[in-house]
Amino acid sequence: MMNKNMKLFAGIIVFGSLWGFSECIIGPIMSDAGLPGGMLMTGSFTMIFLVLSRMMFQQRGMQMGMGLIAGSLRMMNPFAGCHLCSAIAIMAEGMLFELIWNYTTTHNLNSLNDLTTKVSLGVFTAFTVYTGGYIVTQIMTPIVSVGSFQIANLLSFIPYILSKALIVGLIGGISIPIILSSNKLHLSLKETMYYPATLGISLFCWTAIIGNWLMYMG
Repeated sequence: MMNKNMKLFAGIIVFGSLWGFSECIIGPIMSDAGLPGGMLMTGSFTMIFLVLSRMMFQQRGMQMGMGLIAGSLRMMNPFAGCHLCSAIAIMAEGMLFELIWNYTTTHNLNSLNDLTTKVSLGVFTAFTVYTGGYIVTQIMTPIVSVGSFQIANLLSFIPYILSKALIVGLIGGISIPIILSSNKLHLSLKETMYYPATLGISLFCWTAIIGNWLMYMG
């Protein structure tokens, strides 16, 4: 039998790496194509990784760890604007997801059978995670970078943040119910394949991100 703690740690690494990869590689591609990369990333990819990992492991605290890994990887990505802002937002999103799902759901996600409940949870989660992450980074980035924070700057951004968060919430109202409905698939790996698979996926993500950074620096 696999050690439960080691299995959880490997899960945090692989899902955090996938989240970081999507933020560092896929997000900039979307932005370069003229798409709203930040909103699409949070409403779709971020929600998929957070919800799917909660479904598979049913372990509180896991998504916060994923956010720390993904945010750390985002710090290594020189593309797509302020990497410090994005890294802080990603870490905050993981923590906010934990708070929301710890108090609005149970360990048994199979009990979420009603479509209205799934959609409502999706909209609320995506909207709140995006809004909270944006606000946290607007506060923390100037504190970390210049050692000060002006609340007037934040207040002037609130309407802009909320207008974008509304779209993210609508995307989450689609993506999260789809992921929650996948619980019937019973995704799992044999013990002999679990660690090689998680290691291989994580190494691929890290290699792609570091290689991307090296090409930019070169």
